[in-house]
Amino acid sequence: MRIMGLDVGEKTIGIALSDPLGWTAQGLETIRRKDNIDEYLSRLKKIIRDYEVERVVVGLPKNMNGTLGPSAERAKDFAELIFKETGIPVDMWDERLSTMAAERTLLEGDVSRAKRKQVIDKMAAAIILQNYLDFAGKNKS
Repeated sequence: MRIMGLDVGEKTIGIALSDPLGWTAQGLETIRRKDNIDEYLSRLKKIIRDYEVERVVVGLPKNMNGTLGPSAERAKDFAELIFKETGIPVDMWDERLSTMAAERTLLEGDVSRAKRKQVIDKMAAAIILQNYLDFAGKNKS
């Protein structure tokens, strides 16, 4: 079962996909959120079709104290939209520190600032998705 992970920001959406067995996550791409919502929804739907995605995981940016702020509410609204548009189950996953972890990994890999900016969102999506997959794998009965 292939799962898609999304890191939804105000300007971009990082996209990651699991392997067909649902064990590992790989960053796929970053799409720009433009004024025309149909444009990026169309791209997401195409990826869902092409990769036969059966579930979507959207990062939920909680505050460090666990409360939900405006960014979390936007992520929840986006998750509802994905479900409404595709009918595919959507889970929310706590994404606290995922972008920082992605940034740290890229810095340790000596990736240039320009290149980091291009890949940070899809890498954060991969971290969100991998954490979800690891949790789901440990909790299978």
